[in-house]
Amino acid sequence: MAHRFCATSQTALLLAAFLLGGWTCGVAQQVQASTPRHLTLSEAITQAQANEPIFASALAAQKSARIDGYLAKATLLPSVTYHNQMLYTQPNGQTNQGGQVGTQASPIFIANNAVHEYSSQAIVNETVGLKQFADAQVASANVARATAELEIARRGLVSAVVSLYYTVSTTQDKARIQSEAFAEARSFTALTQKREAAREVAHADVVKAQLQMQQKQRDVADANIAADKARLELGVLLFPDPRSAYTTDPPAAPPVLPTREEVNQLASKNNPEIRSALAAVNAANAGVKSAKAAYLPDLGLNFTYGIDAPQFAKHGPDGVPNLGYSISGTVDIPVWDWLSTQKRIKQSEIQRDVATVNLTATQRRLIATLEESYAEAATARDQLDLLDQSVHTADESLKLTKLRYAAGESTALEVVDAQNSYLAAQTAEADGVVRFETALAALQVLTGNL
Repeated sequence: MAHRFCATSQTALLLAAFLLGGWTCGVAQQVQASTPRHLTLSEAITQAQANEPIFASALAAQKSARIDGYLAKATLLPSVTYHNQMLYTQPNGQTNQGGQVGTQASPIFIANNAVHEYSSQAIVNETVGLKQFADAQVASANVARATAELEIARRGLVSAVVSLYYTVSTTQDKARIQSEAFAEARSFTALTQKREAAREVAHADVVKAQLQMQQKQRDVADANIAADKARLELGVLLFPDPRSAYTTDPPAAPPVLPTREEVNQLASKNNPEIRSALAAVNAANAGVKSAKAAYLPDLGLNFTYGIDAPQFAKHGPDGVPNLGYSISGTVDIPVWDWLSTQKRIKQSEIQRDVATVNLTATQRRLIATLEESYAEAATARDQLDLLDQSVHTADESLKLTKLRYAAGESTALEVVDAQNSYLAAQTAEADGVVRFETALAALQVLTGNL
């Protein structure tokens, strides 16, 4: 009986240990899964490039254009085909020479050379014309344009990620600021209630403080919702599940802006919009050349080596060789196509004019955007120090106003105004950081430094 009880106890202990171990493992997995992942800006950009559909489409278009460029250049090279054929034709009862020594049965079809005909030949064809070279130039220009469009998509995605990345950090700061403002309002409400109990202030001060506290409570909820929305918007670009937990880096110390001359030089040398528009013009010019090439003749060359004989052998009867070669050349001269070539040329010239207008418009837009972006970044950078000073000033004003209120030298309205001013200064500082980071990213996108 004691032995059975001991065995039962051991079994229970083992089961408990197993369940405890499984529970501990499950808790560890939950803790690990709930641990937010720290995400740097460069990691966010890399993940967004792997997930964003517009960038993926631009990348696919660039790869497809490169293949088209290869195919266009391949048409300039000769093609090689190994041709094999066996042909049997019903005989007509007569005999002929058939191109060989001796007589043989004549085929019933005069187009065929013999009753039995075997063909095993290597055929090399080459077509030389201006159109092939012009089409290769069009394909090369399209490759350059697709590459520039890919860079445009990449820079646009980077700008969006930077804005969302720092918006996440800023909305979290705003939520914290609103929570602190709510705690401040609640503390002031308690102070007014104590002073009212001591018959030092009227009940109107308590009502004013309570209204302020209730408003701050609503602001906290709105700030938390805004922070969650910002996290989800960035999460859509980065994770399979946008609800994944992650943390971001706060904005670093604002860097020194380069001079306007340096920015202009970088933008003029490394701007994908200009490269794309210029490549479109080059493609349009090559398209005009390709259309005009239809007026010129094409030279076709053919070289054939192998067997085309009544026997599938290197030698026929009496040792006649079956293995040999032939060379041919053709020149096709266009004469009349009902003005189709003229219309194609006109069409390509219209497209070239549009591409030229787009190029000049892109150049003008680049100049204007560069000026706007630099002015925005410089202004936002200069205002950061002023915003920080405003926060310190508003904080000091709030402290002094509360002291004056505690001494009975100010009203509750003045305290509420000081609280709102301090909150507005903190919020403006957070918005100023995002404004500067966004403007800096836009400037870096134009110059290619991001």
